Amino acid sequence: MRAVIQKVSHAHIAAADAPDAPFSQIPHGLCVLLGVGGEDSEADARYIADKIAHLRIFEDEAGKLNLSVKDTGGEVLLVSQFTLYGDARNGRRPSFTQAARPEQAEALYQQVATLLRSHGVNVAEGRFRTHMLVSLCNDGPVTILLDSQKTF
Repeated sequence: MRAVIQKVSHAHIAAADAPDAPFSQIPHGLCVLLGVGGEDSEADARYIADKIAHLRIFEDEAGKLNLSVKDTGGEVLLVSQFTLYGDARNGRRPSFTQAARPEQAEALYQQVATLLRSHGVNVAEGRFRTHMLVSLCNDGPVTILLDSQKTF
């Protein structure tokens, strides 16, 4: 499982056919783009959710990145993104064969959302298998990459 985590001052999602009507939004916290791989399991979902909930990338009173989204009362905007498994090493068109099939991906995506909520984090979600417009203001900027297989 892969995640691109951005600390944001605000973020929202709108459907491509209704760009002026956001259906999901957060005031501040983390925008998480989540990709599910074909080999991923519940253990990967637990690892990613725990990392997201406890990742210390918010400033404390001394200005050090020492607080988590939980510590700050921030929220998570969770967006499914199979393209995180795009392999563009050969040719010009990415291959997505490493991404999970939609049914498996959606179940693990939902599990990550549930696990984040069990950590006490408010989660706003994108719509699975929908063309979405994601808008955010990256704060810092702070962007972290996670991979449950620890390949990077």
